[in-house]
Amino acid sequence: MKEGKSSEKFKNFSEWYDKVLLEAEIVDDRYPVKGFSVYRGWGYSIVKRIYQMLEEKLEERGHQPMQFPVVIPEDAFQKEEDHIEGFSAEVFWITHAGENELDRRLLLRPTSETAIYPMFKLWIRSHADLPMLMHQTCNVYRYETKATRPLFRGREFLWNEAHTAHVDYQDAERQVREGVDIYKQVYDALGLSYIVLKRPEFDKFAGADYSLAFDTWNPDGKTNQIGTVHHLGDNFSKAFELTYEDEEGNQTTAYTTCYGMGFGRTLAATMTHHGDDNGLVLPPVVAPKQVVIVPIPFRGREKDVAAYAGEIEEKLKEAGIRVLLDDDNRLRPGEKYYKWEMFGVPVRVEVGPREADARSVTLVRRDTRERSKAQLADLVEAVRGLFSEIFENLRTRSRERLESELADAHDLEELKALMNERKIVRVNWCADPHCAFQLKDEVAGEVRGTLWDENEEPDGPCIVCGDPGKYVAYVSRTY
Repeated sequence: MKEGKSSEKFKNFSEWYDKVLLEAEIVDDRYPVKGFSVYRGWGYSIVKRIYQMLEEKLEERGHQPMQFPVVIPEDAFQKEEDHIEGFSAEVFWITHAGENELDRRLLLRPTSETAIYPMFKLWIRSHADLPMLMHQTCNVYRYETKATRPLFRGREFLWNEAHTAHVDYQDAERQVREGVDIYKQVYDALGLSYIVLKRPEFDKFAGADYSLAFDTWNPDGKTNQIGTVHHLGDNFSKAFELTYEDEEGNQTTAYTTCYGMGFGRTLAATMTHHGDDNGLVLPPVVAPKQVVIVPIPFRGREKDVAAYAGEIEEKLKEAGIRVLLDDDNRLRPGEKYYKWEMFGVPVRVEVGPREADARSVTLVRRDTRERSKAQLADLVEAVRGLFSEIFENLRTRSRERLESELADAHDLEELKALMNERKIVRVNWCADPHCAFQLKDEVAGEVRGTLWDENEEPDGPCIVCGDPGKYVAYVSRTY
């Protein structure tokens, strides 16, 4: 079922988004420090399932789980010049311990390269120690100067970062591809659609040889960067003297990569791609509760219905399905329907005297709100079948929406019109950063990059200066 732009999330995105964040108990941004939000129970339960999925896939590929300190000494942070230039304006500094000024300043990690590579230097001795792969799930801190928005842009955010060291550039290149593949598996499991772009030189990660980013659509026309993968070359290795003894006994510089997935932005994408006017629509794989059972009371049959609902609950639990029996007598069935639709529970089971007598259930899909019947004996199979159908529908809708959001422009007026239609626009670009900056000034859209691992040939001159086009660049508004 294709979702039209008449949906509230397209017409009034901010109102829709704020309402779902609050009513579905995702996050609360009323914490008394700007840019810092509180994950509530339902929201954090979703995030937890996302990061557990990612951690499992990373560890299957040989990444060791680690946990580094949140503080980085100033002298370590300053070792890579491009890196400090890229992050210095966003750093939270620690200057005092109680009333005493520290001998050297510390900073809260904005990212962890400068915390991790001094330790890599201690651990890596020979080629036998490589590749070295690690990951950590942690909070990072950046003093964002742009307007903050829960999940999309905050001053503290939860992410997973992986860091790897290799014998040469080519092996690091292989690791970049593996990092992209791991992230694709997670995003695909969430039913998200995305494009993988190579960021332009002026927008790459500070200290990287090149940067790749997963960009996805948002109902307000802005792209949402949900993950990044970076080839760091030997830039950090030289700064931190990260060397190893090769097979000939020579000291050789290692090459490194890193990749990061922001769980707030990934959750936001899951919300905005799949949600509808009634709230969240969650893929079953990350739904804290996959099924909610709502008893339909009938005078004189309350005990029968309650007992049958409990039997259904046990049957689903035994099958490993995350289920909740909503037996709160303070709410009417209609109020429960509203609540659990807002929370995005994939399947609702309605149980009344009729179902109890027939040993059957009424099943309601969250994504389409279609109703069906199943016998108790077939319940587990029916529910699992609905999970598969729901996921396929969500994935298809997301992909169709991405395809419908892509457009092409060959002059600035056409580009400006498409930007106002909230499109992601392909343009011919000469690769000159000045043209990218001029384009941003004129149409309020940013050059996000070029397709990675796929060669798109320009079909005309640069949209800004008229010089021969070298690349097909993707332009959008962004968070």
